[in-house]
Amino acid sequence: MADDRLIVALDVSTMDAMKSIVSSLGDSVSFYKVGMELFYAEGDQTVRYLQEHGKHVFLDLKLHDIPNTVAHGVSSLTRLGANLITIHGHGGPVMMKAAAEAARESAEKLGIERPKLLAITVLTSFDDESWTSIGGQLPIADQVIRLAKLAKESGMDGVVCSALEARMIREACGPDFLIVTPGIRPSFAATNDQKRIATPSSALQDGASRLVIGRPITQADNPQEAVRLIIEEMESVSK
Repeated sequence: MADDRLIVALDVSTMDAMKSIVSSLGDSVSFYKVGMELFYAEGDQTVRYLQEHGKHVFLDLKLHDIPNTVAHGVSSLTRLGANLITIHGHGGPVMMKAAAEAARESAEKLGIERPKLLAITVLTSFDDESWTSIGGQLPIADQVIRLAKLAKESGMDGVVCSALEARMIREACGPDFLIVTPGIRPSFAATNDQKRIATPSSALQDGASRLVIGRPITQADNPQEAVRLIIEEMESVSK
């Protein structure tokens, strides 16, 4: 049985590769992430295919531009009917407010459910050294909390962050704020290029709403078994 707290990342570049993953996982997964690699290669047919197969869609395109441009981008993406859409929190409050308003207005005009908007905080590929190298003044955790609070004030539904910051964000932003955490690595998986990582159970215990997991599932010798083990661990933490 699928657990919709698990989002499987479709980090591939073709429809055939995507279809192969979705087919192999069947009913064990109900939520998928479509990111830049796949969306830029294959476009909105990726979202439509997943919807036709009864799946929820996390459209992770990390919009970041001037407020007007991001607002128009969000309006266009809202028409696709994705459940979650990401924009960069570093775009600031004016940009985030414009995005939230655009999503609401577009959904109302179309008579569809509004997508939830998530603000990207600090990518999980950053560690303290690389963060400092680009001029990060605050410690990573402090910057993430600052952006999470700003995102909530600006009308975002939640954030994308490392699970290591989930507990602090939950305390700062309340029980209804969505916290989506990539960089999740079950005990049987390699860490790859992620720096700030956590296990599925620890992430949920610390307040994460949904977990994004890619390679430990999609590159496993037995993807369905990998999903089963992950869900088994997740179910040790109540919803």
